[in-house]
Amino acid sequence: MDVEQDELMGLLIAVAREDRAAFQRLYEKVSARMFGLCLKLASQRDLAEEAVQDAFVQIWHNAGEYHDERGAPLSWMLTIARYRTLDLMRVRKAKQTSGDSHLEHVEDGREGPLDVSLRSAGAAELTGCLEELSEPQRDSILLSYYRGFTHDELSETLSSPVGTVKSWIRRGLMALKRCLER
Repeated sequence: MDVEQDELMGLLIAVAREDRAAFQRLYEKVSARMFGLCLKLASQRDLAEEAVQDAFVQIWHNAGEYHDERGAPLSWMLTIARYRTLDLMRVRKAKQTSGDSHLEHVEDGREGPLDVSLRSAGAAELTGCLEELSEPQRDSILLSYYRGFTHDELSETLSSPVGTVKSWIRRGLMALKRCLER
């Protein structure tokens, strides 16, 4: 684990003991990245803000359940935020209709978790592998994993049957795995 992850782990341990000061420090360290992720997924500021708030409530209540096997502390917290955002989107039946042009104007100017993970996982290799996929496979994977589209939303967006969309994702992920293992 790196220094940041070690620090986050220490803060989570303190939060599990209901240390409010540690919770405040954890919020200050993670909230901007978490908000950036939620906003990218939801494309709605109010929904992203609610998702971040809900995620931190869950973190406060469940910090004692975090273990190393669940991944890095930051990844664990961002996963909570991601699922909370997707849940809120489903409840509100929010649709992403405004395209991706506004994503460059997200208020948090720092790198987001996707940028960090791509860099650390070898962005050049992943980008190269993504370019080898067919356009429908690449679009399906990116919209599903980074925008949180459901299979039904992908089907509607890509004007293709749900079964076809599922096949594109499955075959695309298998191709990515083979490519990255080379």
